[in-house]
Amino acid sequence: MSGIETDTVLIVGMLLAVGAGALSFLSPCVLPIFPAYLSYITGISVKELQGNQSTQIRKKLLSHSIVFLSGVSLVFISLGASASFLGEWIQTLLMGDSGLFIQRIAGIFIVIMGFFIAGWINITELMKERRFQFSKRPAGYIGTFFIGLGFAAGWTPCIGPIFGSILLLAASNPGQGLLYTVMYVIGFALPFLILTFFLGSTKWIVRRSQVIMKVGGVIMIIMGLVLFFGLMPLITGFLLELIEDTWLSKLG
Repeated sequence: MSGIETDTVLIVGMLLAVGAGALSFLSPCVLPIFPAYLSYITGISVKELQGNQSTQIRKKLLSHSIVFLSGVSLVFISLGASASFLGEWIQTLLMGDSGLFIQRIAGIFIVIMGFFIAGWINITELMKERRFQFSKRPAGYIGTFFIGLGFAAGWTPCIGPIFGSILLLAASNPGQGLLYTVMYVIGFALPFLILTFFLGSTKWIVRRSQVIMKVGGVIMIIMGLVLFFGLMPLITGFLLELIEDTWLSKLG
């Protein structure tokens, strides 16, 4: 592939990783308990959070949310770096012949997880939560950071399959694996921070979460098939032609 095509593949992968992060946050496993989590890490009641927020409450929400997301990011990015290193090690061990094999394994996994996320198949083992539980909230920002670590380290029914797909994507593309993980974290963090100040909107999104998950599942299935059959170069070539034709028509 040319340099432009490689950049296009990277951009497409980054956008998909951001979308996967957002899908993880908007999933029925996370969004409905989001207000309770905010209340837990800040010590402010859900009723106060959903009411008219004072400047002091907003500052507390923002600071604790950033610390919480720092803990989440540390775990996610560490796992992404490990997956990228493992993928690079396997390719080196097998003299570089394993790249397509890992990509196809990733494609199969992402297709299966797409069906699972959309609710068309049921995998009992993935429905079990292994998130750390705190019987008593640790005090202050240190406590919030450790709660973020515990949240990210757990395997929840929605986050696990989606993030697992990103880890396999990282393993099949060692050079960009860490970047994909960072983009996933950004995709997870942005709606988290935005909805921190608009908690009333969560009810509207929760009512449509099943539709969101089905659309996300379909996108994952398509992405898995693209990876398995190695169709990304064809897609990027099509996008490049489309962009070039658009620019030429504007210049003309």
